[in-house]
Amino acid sequence: MSDAAQPTAAEVRAAAEAVKTALDRHLAAVERRTGDDDPAVHEAFNQLAAAGEVYDELLYDRYDEVTPFEIPGADDSLPPYTGPEEPHAVSVLIRRDYTVAEPPRLLAQAQRVEAAEFEDALTEDDTANTVPGALGILFGEFEPDEIASRHREFGLAEGDSTLWVTAAEEAAEPGEWLEAPFEEADPQRVICRFDVSAVFDRDDTDDAGVPGSLLDELADDDLEPLDRDR
Repeated sequence: MSDAAQPTAAEVRAAAEAVKTALDRHLAAVERRTGDDDPAVHEAFNQLAAAGEVYDELLYDRYDEVTPFEIPGADDSLPPYTGPEEPHAVSVLIRRDYTVAEPPRLLAQAQRVEAAEFEDALTEDDTANTVPGALGILFGEFEPDEIASRHREFGLAEGDSTLWVTAAEEAAEPGEWLEAPFEEADPQRVICRFDVSAVFDRDDTDDAGVPGSLLDELADDDLEPLDRDR
């Protein structure tokens, strides 16, 4: 970052003072709380999180330093759980992001799959020669967990991933939600949630530490389910 774009020392100091003020307000709200879901505490928490994020960013931009703690942002918090006390069914919602880091490797893997499927038969279909076509072939051939564990072989780089376990009164009828599978994702019915992201500054970035399945990710000590007060 250029000197012109850097925050001033006064701006960093002001951000630090804002954190102190927000910290005092949060403590005062906690001391006066009227229940587990006191909106004043929730609001003070969000203000503290926002102030901490601003200070952390300015501190880094100005001095190339970071704070020794992480304050979760307001957007990371889930609303109070309102689902059934004893759910009879659950839905598991998973999102994994990838970037196509090495298109030639991706195309080569898709072409191998296509060649093995058709053996020596001639085909004029050039689906495996395009990135969208190659992705369709690989995700159609391999299970998502296998792609997650072998993504480098397929020329992919991992991004963020998340898994939500949501409660339901009863299991859906076959085919009921297939047209809009994520339309009814209700944050207030999330029983637990697990996230994997580079923003957590995890140390296990060694290539040998790639999890073999999402269950391995969930077993990681760095991933904790969100506490949900009922």
